[in-house]
Amino acid sequence: MIVTPALADANNGNWQTARRWARMLAGAYRVALVDRWAGSGAELMIALHARRSAGSIAAWRAARPDGPLLVVLTGTDLYRDIDADPDARRSLDAADALVALNALGPARLAPVHRAKCRIVLQSCSARRPLAKSPRQLRALMVGHLRAEKDPDTYLEAARRLAGRPDILLDHVGGALDPAIGARAAALAASLPTYRWLGARPHAEVRRRVQAAHVLVHASRMEGGAHVVIEAVRSGTPVIGSRIDGNAGLLGEDYGGWFPVGDAGALAAMLVRARDDPAWLAALRTQCDARAPDFSPDAEAASLRAIVAGLLAGAPTGR
Repeated sequence: MIVTPALADANNGNWQTARRWARMLAGAYRVALVDRWAGSGAELMIALHARRSAGSIAAWRAARPDGPLLVVLTGTDLYRDIDADPDARRSLDAADALVALNALGPARLAPVHRAKCRIVLQSCSARRPLAKSPRQLRALMVGHLRAEKDPDTYLEAARRLAGRPDILLDHVGGALDPAIGARAAALAASLPTYRWLGARPHAEVRRRVQAAHVLVHASRMEGGAHVVIEAVRSGTPVIGSRIDGNAGLLGEDYGGWFPVGDAGALAAMLVRARDDPAWLAALRTQCDARAPDFSPDAEAASLRAIVAGLLAGAPTGR
Protein backbone atom coordinates (compact mmCIF):
# COMPACT_ATOMS: atom_id res chain seq x y z
CA MET A 1 0.00 0.00 0.00
CA ILE A 2 1.46 3.34 -1.09
CA VAL A 3 -0.16 6.29 0.67
CA THR A 4 0.39 9.66 -0.98
CA PRO A 5 -1.42 12.86 0.02
CA ALA A 6 -1.51 13.85 -3.66
CA LEU A 7 -3.02 11.72 -6.41
CA ALA A 8 -3.03 12.24 -10.18
CA ASP A 9 -5.05 15.44 -10.20
CA ALA A 10 -2.34 17.22 -8.19
CA ASN A 11 0.38 16.49 -10.77
CA ASN A 12 3.11 17.20 -8.21
CA GLY A 13 6.27 15.53 -6.98
CA ASN A 14 4.55 13.29 -4.42
CA TRP A 15 2.25 11.87 -7.07
CA GLN A 16 5.06 11.32 -9.56
CA THR A 17 7.11 9.48 -6.93
CA ALA A 18 4.19 7.31 -5.85
CA ARG A 19 3.26 6.38 -9.40
CA ARG A 20 6.84 5.57 -10.35
CA TRP A 21 7.40 3.43 -7.24
CA ALA A 22 4.17 1.55 -7.87
CA ARG A 23 5.47 0.61 -11.33
CA MET A 24 8.86 -0.40 -9.95
CA LEU A 25 7.32 -2.71 -7.35
CA ALA A 26 4.50 -4.11 -9.49
CA GLY A 27 6.61 -6.92 -10.93
CA ALA A 28 7.03 -8.52 -7.51
CA TYR A 29 4.06 -7.28 -5.46
CA ARG A 30 0.42 -6.28 -5.75
CA VAL A 31 0.47 -2.52 -5.21
CA ALA A 32 -2.35 -0.12 -4.37
CA LEU A 33 -2.13 3.69 -4.48
CA VAL A 34 -4.37 5.64 -2.07
CA ASP A 35 -4.46 9.11 -0.53
CA ARG A 36 -5.27 7.68 2.92
CA TRP A 37 -5.40 4.24 4.49
CA ALA A 38 -8.92 3.04 5.23
CA GLY A 39 -8.03 -0.23 6.94
CA SER A 40 -7.81 -2.46 3.88
CA GLY A 41 -5.41 -5.37 3.87
CA ALA A 42 -1.77 -4.96 2.95
CA GLU A 43 1.50 -6.48 4.08
CA LEU A 44 3.49 -3.24 4.05
CA MET A 45 2.72 0.47 3.97
CA ILE A 46 4.84 3.06 2.18
CA ALA A 47 3.72 6.52 3.30
CA LEU A 48 4.88 9.64 1.49
CA HIS A 49 5.04 12.69 3.76
CA ALA A 50 5.49 12.30 7.51
CA ARG A 51 3.08 15.13 8.35
CA ARG A 52 0.42 14.99 5.65
CA SER A 53 0.14 11.18 5.85
CA ALA A 54 0.33 11.18 9.65
CA GLY A 55 -3.28 10.02 10.05
CA SER A 56 -2.73 6.96 7.88
CA ILE A 57 0.59 6.23 9.59
CA ALA A 58 -0.95 6.37 13.07
CA ALA A 59 -3.93 4.24 12.02
CA TRP A 60 -1.65 1.62 10.45
CA ARG A 61 0.56 1.40 13.51
CA ALA A 62 -2.44 1.13 15.85
CA ALA A 63 -4.07 -1.62 13.77
CA ARG A 64 -0.85 -3.36 12.77
CA PRO A 65 1.71 -3.01 15.59
CA ASP A 66 4.11 -5.32 13.75
CA GLY A 67 3.17 -4.34 10.19
CA PRO A 68 6.21 -3.00 8.35
CA LEU A 69 6.06 0.73 7.67
CA LEU A 70 8.28 2.83 5.42
CA VAL A 71 7.95 6.63 5.64
CA VAL A 72 9.33 8.79 2.82
CA LEU A 73 10.47 12.25 3.94
CA THR A 74 9.59 15.21 1.75
CA GLY A 75 11.34 18.56 1.76
CA THR A 76 8.77 20.16 4.05
CA ASP A 77 9.11 17.18 6.40
CA LEU A 78 12.89 17.40 6.62
CA TYR A 79 13.40 21.12 6.59
CA ARG A 80 10.35 22.38 8.50
CA ASP A 81 7.79 19.99 9.95
CA ILE A 82 9.95 17.63 12.01
CA ASP A 83 11.20 20.63 13.97
CA ALA A 84 7.78 21.84 15.06
CA ASP A 85 4.97 19.43 14.17
CA PRO A 86 4.14 16.67 16.70
CA ASP A 87 2.39 14.52 14.08
CA ALA A 88 5.48 14.55 11.84
CA ARG A 89 7.71 13.55 14.75
CA ARG A 90 5.36 10.73 15.73
CA SER A 91 5.54 9.46 12.15
CA LEU A 92 9.33 9.23 12.44
CA ASP A 93 8.97 7.20 15.64
CA ALA A 94 6.36 4.89 14.12
CA ALA A 95 8.36 4.03 11.02
CA ASP A 96 10.43 0.88 10.71
CA ALA A 97 12.49 2.61 8.03
CA LEU A 98 12.76 6.12 6.67
CA VAL A 99 13.75 7.28 3.20
CA ALA A 100 15.43 10.55 2.27
CA LEU A 101 15.48 11.56 -1.37
CA ASN A 102 18.82 13.37 -1.27
CA ALA A 103 22.20 12.38 0.12
CA LEU A 104 22.27 15.13 2.76
CA GLY A 105 18.78 14.42 4.09
CA PRO A 106 19.72 12.00 6.90
CA ALA A 107 21.91 14.68 8.50
CA ARG A 108 18.72 16.57 9.46
CA LEU A 109 17.53 13.72 11.66
CA ALA A 110 18.22 12.91 15.29
CA PRO A 111 20.60 9.94 15.69
CA VAL A 112 17.80 7.51 16.60
CA HIS A 113 15.99 8.34 13.36
CA ARG A 114 19.12 8.69 11.24
CA ALA A 115 20.01 5.09 12.04
CA LYS A 116 16.92 3.83 10.22
CA CYS A 117 17.10 6.27 7.30
CA ARG A 118 18.08 5.12 3.82
CA ILE A 119 18.73 7.20 0.72
CA VAL A 120 16.82 6.58 -2.50
CA LEU A 121 17.67 8.91 -5.35
CA GLN A 122 14.78 9.40 -7.72
CA SER A 123 15.13 8.73 -11.42
CA CYS A 124 13.78 9.29 -14.89
CA SER A 125 14.56 8.13 -18.40
CA ALA A 126 17.48 9.72 -20.24
CA ARG A 127 16.75 12.08 -23.11
CA ARG A 128 18.91 13.76 -25.68
CA PRO A 129 19.19 17.54 -25.40
CA LEU A 130 17.25 19.43 -28.04
CA ALA A 131 18.95 21.95 -30.33
CA LYS A 132 19.35 25.35 -28.71
CA SER A 133 19.70 28.81 -30.22
CA PRO A 134 23.20 30.33 -29.98
CA ARG A 135 21.69 33.85 -30.04
CA GLN A 136 19.53 33.72 -26.91
CA LEU A 137 19.72 31.90 -23.60
CA ARG A 138 16.43 30.30 -22.58
CA ALA A 139 16.06 29.67 -18.85
CA LEU A 140 13.22 27.59 -17.43
CA MET A 141 11.83 27.36 -13.91
CA VAL A 142 9.38 24.55 -13.13
CA GLY A 143 7.28 24.34 -9.99
CA HIS A 144 3.85 25.31 -8.77
CA LEU A 145 3.75 28.89 -7.51
CA ARG A 146 4.02 28.67 -3.74
CA ALA A 147 6.41 30.11 -1.18
CA GLU A 148 8.52 26.97 -0.75
CA LYS A 149 9.53 27.10 -4.43
CA ASP A 150 10.46 30.80 -4.09
CA PRO A 151 9.12 31.95 -7.47
CA ASP A 152 9.50 35.58 -6.40
CA THR A 153 13.28 35.30 -6.65
CA TYR A 154 12.89 34.19 -10.27
CA LEU A 155 10.47 37.05 -10.96
CA GLU A 156 12.89 39.58 -9.51
CA ALA A 157 15.78 38.13 -11.51
CA ALA A 158 13.66 38.56 -14.64
CA ARG A 159 13.08 42.23 -13.77
CA ARG A 160 16.81 42.76 -13.28
CA LEU A 161 17.43 41.25 -16.71
CA ALA A 162 14.89 43.43 -18.49
CA GLY A 163 17.69 45.07 -20.49
CA ARG A 164 18.94 41.73 -21.82
CA PRO A 165 16.69 40.66 -24.70
CA ASP A 166 19.12 37.77 -25.27
CA ILE A 167 18.04 36.12 -21.99
CA LEU A 168 14.53 34.62 -22.00
CA LEU A 169 12.89 33.32 -18.85
CA ASP A 170 10.04 30.78 -19.04
CA HIS A 171 8.08 29.77 -15.95
CA VAL A 172 5.91 26.64 -15.63
CA GLY A 173 3.61 26.00 -12.68
CA GLY A 174 0.09 26.50 -11.43
CA ALA A 175 -0.72 29.38 -9.05
CA LEU A 176 -1.22 27.52 -5.77
CA ASP A 177 -0.73 30.92 -4.15
CA PRO A 178 -3.04 33.31 -6.05
CA ALA A 179 -1.04 36.38 -4.96
CA ILE A 180 2.14 34.98 -6.51
CA GLY A 181 0.14 34.06 -9.61
CA ALA A 182 -1.05 37.65 -9.90
CA ARG A 183 2.53 38.90 -9.69
CA ALA A 184 3.66 36.43 -12.35
CA ALA A 185 0.80 37.41 -14.66
CA ALA A 186 1.52 41.10 -14.22
CA LEU A 187 5.20 40.62 -14.99
CA ALA A 188 4.46 38.52 -18.06
CA ALA A 189 2.17 41.26 -19.35
CA SER A 190 4.81 43.96 -18.92
CA LEU A 191 8.09 42.19 -19.70
CA PRO A 192 8.53 40.52 -23.11
CA THR A 193 11.45 38.34 -21.94
CA TYR A 194 9.40 36.63 -19.19
CA ARG A 195 6.62 34.12 -19.87
CA TRP A 196 4.43 32.47 -17.25
CA LEU A 197 3.02 29.35 -18.91
CA GLY A 198 0.91 28.08 -16.02
CA ALA A 199 0.49 24.39 -15.22
CA ARG A 200 1.44 22.18 -18.16
CA PRO A 201 1.23 18.41 -18.81
CA HIS A 202 4.27 16.47 -17.65
CA ALA A 203 5.23 15.34 -21.16
CA GLU A 204 5.31 18.95 -22.32
CA VAL A 205 7.37 19.99 -19.29
CA ARG A 206 9.97 17.35 -20.11
CA ARG A 207 10.25 18.69 -23.66
CA ARG A 208 10.68 22.21 -22.36
CA VAL A 209 13.40 21.01 -19.98
CA GLN A 210 15.18 19.40 -22.93
CA ALA A 211 14.94 22.59 -24.96
CA ALA A 212 16.15 24.98 -22.24
CA HIS A 213 19.75 26.11 -21.94
CA VAL A 214 19.44 26.01 -18.13
CA LEU A 215 16.93 24.90 -15.53
CA VAL A 216 16.55 27.35 -12.64
CA HIS A 217 15.58 25.79 -9.33
CA ALA A 218 15.20 28.49 -6.70
CA SER A 219 13.47 26.54 -3.92
CA ARG A 220 13.80 27.33 -0.23
CA MET A 221 13.22 23.69 0.76
CA GLU A 222 13.27 20.45 -1.22
CA GLY A 223 13.48 16.78 -0.43
CA GLY A 224 15.04 16.05 -3.82
CA ALA A 225 13.32 17.79 -6.72
CA HIS A 226 12.42 15.50 -9.58
CA VAL A 227 12.67 18.30 -12.13
CA VAL A 228 16.37 18.73 -11.26
CA ILE A 229 16.84 15.05 -12.06
CA GLU A 230 14.91 15.44 -15.31
CA ALA A 231 17.21 18.29 -16.29
CA VAL A 232 20.35 16.31 -15.53
CA ARG A 233 19.05 13.30 -17.45
CA SER A 234 18.27 15.61 -20.40
CA GLY A 235 21.70 17.24 -20.57
CA THR A 236 20.35 20.56 -19.29
CA PRO A 237 22.56 22.26 -16.67
CA VAL A 238 21.00 23.49 -13.41
CA ILE A 239 21.31 26.85 -11.69
CA GLY A 240 19.88 26.41 -8.22
CA SER A 241 19.59 27.66 -4.67
CA ARG A 242 22.23 26.40 -2.26
CA ILE A 243 20.02 24.19 -0.09
CA ASP A 244 20.60 20.64 1.10
CA GLY A 245 17.82 19.28 -1.10
CA ASN A 246 19.69 20.52 -4.17
CA ALA A 247 23.25 19.95 -3.00
CA GLY A 248 22.27 16.45 -1.89
CA LEU A 249 21.61 15.66 -5.56
CA LEU A 250 24.42 17.43 -7.43
CA GLY A 251 27.04 17.85 -4.71
CA GLU A 252 28.07 20.68 -2.45
CA ASP A 253 30.91 21.53 -4.84
CA TYR A 254 28.62 21.98 -7.85
CA GLY A 255 29.34 25.26 -9.62
CA GLY A 256 25.77 26.42 -10.21
CA TRP A 257 24.56 27.33 -6.71
CA PHE A 258 23.39 30.79 -5.64
CA PRO A 259 22.34 31.92 -2.13
CA VAL A 260 18.68 31.30 -1.29
CA GLY A 261 16.52 34.27 -2.20
CA ASP A 262 19.34 36.21 -3.86
CA ALA A 263 17.80 37.44 -7.11
CA GLY A 264 20.88 39.48 -7.93
CA ALA A 265 23.12 36.43 -7.75
CA LEU A 266 20.67 34.43 -9.86
CA ALA A 267 20.54 37.19 -12.48
CA ALA A 268 24.35 37.36 -12.54
CA MET A 269 24.57 33.60 -13.09
CA LEU A 270 22.13 33.78 -15.98
CA VAL A 271 24.21 36.54 -17.54
CA ARG A 272 27.32 34.41 -17.10
CA ALA A 273 25.54 31.41 -18.65
CA ARG A 274 24.71 33.57 -21.68
CA ASP A 275 28.08 35.29 -22.01
CA ASP A 276 30.51 32.56 -20.92
CA PRO A 277 29.92 29.35 -22.92
CA ALA A 278 32.84 27.62 -21.20
CA TRP A 279 31.23 28.09 -17.78
CA LEU A 280 27.91 26.74 -19.00
CA ALA A 281 29.72 23.77 -20.53
CA ALA A 282 31.45 23.12 -17.19
CA LEU A 283 28.07 22.97 -15.45
CA ARG A 284 26.90 20.52 -18.10
CA THR A 285 29.95 18.33 -17.48
CA GLN A 286 29.25 18.26 -13.73
CA CYS A 287 25.61 17.34 -14.35
CA ASP A 288 26.55 14.65 -16.87
CA ALA A 289 28.81 13.04 -14.26
CA ARG A 290 25.84 12.74 -11.89
CA ALA A 291 23.36 11.45 -14.46
CA PRO A 292 23.99 7.70 -13.84
CA ASP A 293 23.00 8.18 -10.17
CA PHE A 294 19.47 8.96 -11.35
CA SER A 295 18.85 5.96 -13.61
CA PRO A 296 15.61 4.00 -13.13
CA ASP A 297 17.60 0.80 -12.51
CA ALA A 298 19.49 2.41 -9.63
CA GLU A 299 16.33 3.79 -8.02
CA ALA A 300 14.44 0.51 -8.42
CA ALA A 301 17.29 -1.51 -6.90
CA SER A 302 17.45 0.76 -3.84
CA LEU A 303 13.69 0.69 -3.32
CA ARG A 304 13.29 -3.06 -3.82
CA ALA A 305 16.12 -3.81 -1.38
CA ILE A 306 14.43 -1.75 1.35
CA VAL A 307 11.01 -3.29 0.74
CA ALA A 308 12.38 -6.84 0.63
CA GLY A 309 14.26 -6.28 3.87
CA LEU A 310 11.17 -4.98 5.66
CA LEU A 311 8.99 -7.85 4.43
CA ALA A 312 11.64 -10.34 5.46
CA GLY A 313 11.59 -8.95 9.00
CA ALA A 314 14.96 -7.21 8.95
CA PRO A 315 15.78 -5.47 12.26
CA THR A 316 14.19 -2.02 12.54
CA GLY A 317 14.92 1.14 14.45
CA ARG A 318 11.63 1.28 16.36
